[in-house]
Amino acid sequence: MAAQIRLTVLDQSPIHPVETAPGCANAGQMSIALARACDPLGYHRYWVAEHHNSPQFAGPSPEILVASIASATQHMRVGSGGVMLSHYSPYKVAEVFNMLAALFPDRIDLGIGRAPGGDMLASSAMAWPGPPLDPGQYPAQAATLKGLLEGNLPADHPWSALHISPTIDTPPQLWMLGSGGGSAALAGQLGMNLALARFISPDHCHPGIFEAHDQGWQDAGHTGKPKRMLAIAGFCADTLEEARLLAGTAVYRKMMMQAGGQDGLLSPEAVQDQRKRFSPSEEATYRHIESGYTIGTPAQCRDDIETLATAFGTDEIAVVTVTHDFGARVKSYELLAA
Repeated sequence: MAAQIRLTVLDQSPIHPVETAPGCANAGQMSIALARACDPLGYHRYWVAEHHNSPQFAGPSPEILVASIASATQHMRVGSGGVMLSHYSPYKVAEVFNMLAALFPDRIDLGIGRAPGGDMLASSAMAWPGPPLDPGQYPAQAATLKGLLEGNLPADHPWSALHISPTIDTPPQLWMLGSGGGSAALAGQLGMNLALARFISPDHCHPGIFEAHDQGWQDAGHTGKPKRMLAIAGFCADTLEEARLLAGTAVYRKMMMQAGGQDGLLSPEAVQDQRKRFSPSEEATYRHIESGYTIGTPAQCRDDIETLATAFGTDEIAVVTVTHDFGARVKSYELLAA
């Protein structure tokens, strides 16, 4: 890996069979085990995602995982990728991450997102006894969160007198998540760094999104240069054939998600059995999704990552690796780091 490119782990806490992770009884413990494995490998950050009512992912409370992983590691920054702010009070999120930053000085990142991280049933349950929040409130929520953490809400703001304990010197590093450009200008205007999730929609993810972020930053009069991160789906193995087989679990999961399915993660072998019954259009869809991922040997993955980093003008790449087998997932991150 070129020295100037930093690698970050984005962990969606996939639900692996427990027999593939000795010593781990559930997905939460597997996230901690993966973080421990990645900490000495040179990864810059370790971010955890938020999902609700999912048979595939088991990370509904990123703040708890952040605390556990930061306690179990020494070198990486640890954060959320991200907190789905539409479900929460900005004041409570500010309190939680301020405390995390106090416990783990200069190691905590707070990434926030606009998406619900689940279906409408989950959103309804999260908001009860009130209705789900209007998505149009997200910009105000994000601005309020930043103002609370930095202690600079306008004097006429109704919450300007709020104090967040404990008092710390370095607040959590603030990031906004986006996938198709809708949040880029907002992140720039608010003075937040931008993490661009190419793995969600490679077809609609382009370098111009970072340019819109930069423009919003400049128009708002912020000084310095914002940080930018590109998040990709990556699968690394000893051979290209092994890597493609490994990636099949995630490719098929995305196909089923697009079709409205919500099944658990299939093994690579089960995915290949399903492919035998694909129609030509289904096979074309499978190959198209696969083409948007970084898949191959360490050398092949390195070349693809360097190409993407150059194209998007970033020096940090986050990698999300969703596999059926926990051991194969750990090995993928080990090979990628090497």
